[in-house]
Amino acid sequence: MYRIALKIAAATLICLSHAHAQTKPLPDSLIDLTSPEGQSLLIGAEANNDYFPLSIHFTTQDNPAYCGPATIAMVLNALNVPRPASKMTLGLGMFDQKNIFTPAAASVKPAEAIVNPPYGMTLDELGGVFAAHDLDVNIVHAADSDPDTFRQTAIDLLEKDDNFVIVNYLRKSIGQETGGHHSPLAAYDEDTDRFLILDVARYKYPPVWVDAATLFDAMNTVDKDNDGKTRGYLTVSRNLQ
Repeated sequence: MYRIALKIAAATLICLSHAHAQTKPLPDSLIDLTSPEGQSLLIGAEANNDYFPLSIHFTTQDNPAYCGPATIAMVLNALNVPRPASKMTLGLGMFDQKNIFTPAAASVKPAEAIVNPPYGMTLDELGGVFAAHDLDVNIVHAADSDPDTFRQTAIDLLEKDDNFVIVNYLRKSIGQETGGHHSPLAAYDEDTDRFLILDVARYKYPPVWVDAATLFDAMNTVDKDNDGKTRGYLTVSRNLQ
């Protein structure tokens, strides 16, 4: 029954994704989730608990600089953080790439600053905006970690409820085009040692399975817009205190 449910969930996400012809080609080192091999990896993945809450809130970034806001909105919704009410939705609501910028969040990084040079958000700014929504956040720069620690940390959280892992990596280091990027991890397959990235630039690339060592190397790259620190990853969860 579990595997049937996972197949249905995977099929739903694939229907929501763009067709192959509408995205950029992938290098042979990456596995497209929408391919038969990619679907099999998800079904057999040892750690895939985060796939479900993330996939139902899978978001496409509004513009090339908005991978950070798209990731934030997606994770806030997946965590069931109390959402801003909307008169257009009968008093209910969802986080989107505009209303995530509460006064506290905007004090970390205003929306307008993201679409002006140097564009986008750093790993520390992304963590700061999550923290502004009263979440527990742990920011880890790759230079302060190692592949084994990252792998085990990510696996542990992918198996738990209400915890998510966001990676900040250099696209060209995994064979894509070209700069820094943020997106959540959704699953891990032990047999191939690959993580599933739910890439929020869905107009550009599909969700992909990437080798853990390759992903760590892509995070262990210098972000010149973040005081020369390396990229890395952050973990986020609900503040239960």
